[in-house]
Amino acid sequence: MAISGRFVLLVALGVLPVVLLGQAYGADAAWAALAAWLALGVLLGILDLVLAGSPRQIVVERVVPARVRLGETVEAELLLTNIGRRTLRGVVRDAWQPSAGAAVTRFAVGIPRSERRAMTEQLRPFRRGERRVEGTSIRSFGPLGLWARQATLIAPGRIRVLPPFASRKHLPSRLARLRELDGRTSVMIRGQGTEFDSLREYVRGDDVRSIDWRATARRDDVVVRTWRPERDRRVVIVIDSGRTSAARIDDEPRLDTAFEAALLLSALATRAGDRVDVLAYDRRIRARVRGAVGPALLSQLVDALAPVEPELLETDWSAVPALVRDITNQRSLVVLLTSLETPGSSQGLLAALPQLTRRHTVVVASVTDPSTLAAVSVRDDRTSTYLAAAAERALLDVTRVSAAVRRLGAEVVTGSPSDLPPAVADTYLALKAAGRL
Repeated sequence: MAISGRFVLLVALGVLPVVLLGQAYGADAAWAALAAWLALGVLLGILDLVLAGSPRQIVVERVVPARVRLGETVEAELLLTNIGRRTLRGVVRDAWQPSAGAAVTRFAVGIPRSERRAMTEQLRPFRRGERRVEGTSIRSFGPLGLWARQATLIAPGRIRVLPPFASRKHLPSRLARLRELDGRTSVMIRGQGTEFDSLREYVRGDDVRSIDWRATARRDDVVVRTWRPERDRRVVIVIDSGRTSAARIDDEPRLDTAFEAALLLSALATRAGDRVDVLAYDRRIRARVRGAVGPALLSQLVDALAPVEPELLETDWSAVPALVRDITNQRSLVVLLTSLETPGSSQGLLAALPQLTRRHTVVVASVTDPSTLAAVSVRDDRTSTYLAAAAERALLDVTRVSAAVRRLGAEVVTGSPSDLPPAVADTYLALKAAGRL
């Protein structure tokens, strides 16, 4: 049961007559008048409550889209059917999680018996993952609007908020470069692990190791082989979902930046004809996508990564080489999306790298904080000088860890949240151009 502002106002209106009676007839008459007024108000409230429609006689249904990208707006419907004997007049409050971004959560309704009403809700989620609603509360008022019946009805619903994939704007330019590498713009290269493409005449500057002596013997001129990047290679992307991925940089978790880089690289690699496998891991596998190709890859990838949240524990890097071996035994490109911070926090990564670099081409990608770079050059007062020194120390630590990673045979890619995804894609293209993939 709930009382309305009308009931409070009704009780308040009785104060003035009580005061006047008290001045004219004494305190006893005033208290008697007050008791009579309150009794009248309670009687009217009970009558109002009896005549109110029952909120438990409402059947609640939901029509909720299954998925929406982060930052986009979607409509959800709440359907209320009155199976009771009285008209329901009142207020409905839908209990979506705040991160679902519901613009309006309260609706005034009037539902005659045996009729249905639909309410449309605008949802604009501002957090990735599963956004849920468990129930809806209905407050039904009587004809006088004094007292109300109230009930919370179970009406579960959920919507999966997918990563936004804002880095897809970089995809057309990288696909154009990929077509050049693929020979569609007649750019041919030679390198280890590449596929034979065609024969052409030798020109100064060509590697003598590319001369085809049998073809040269059949012709009057020296002939060399041209090569193109191999197709159907393996790309394994490992996303670190440990504690360091929870840090926010430019108001975005590191984990979300890693998702953007993984999505852009996956879209590019699958268009190149390579096979892509993705897993999110800390001490256990949080998400895995294997065997998907073409458009199905991105669809499965955003769906698998959407509910993954950072885990506040250290990532077990010692298990990563075995996970990669479980995916493929052939030489592959292994991309580790993690953070390179202090030598102490990167010990596990550095210990596991030799096992990966012996068999694979390894790229370690880490997001950098633009505010740290900006703080280095500001020394206006004591506080800013201290911050500049701390930022300089942090950058030196990153430099030391990056140098250690390179000494172990891996490539290092760093960048701000907006720059890291295209930088990882450019590294992939550079490795293909160099014949290392």
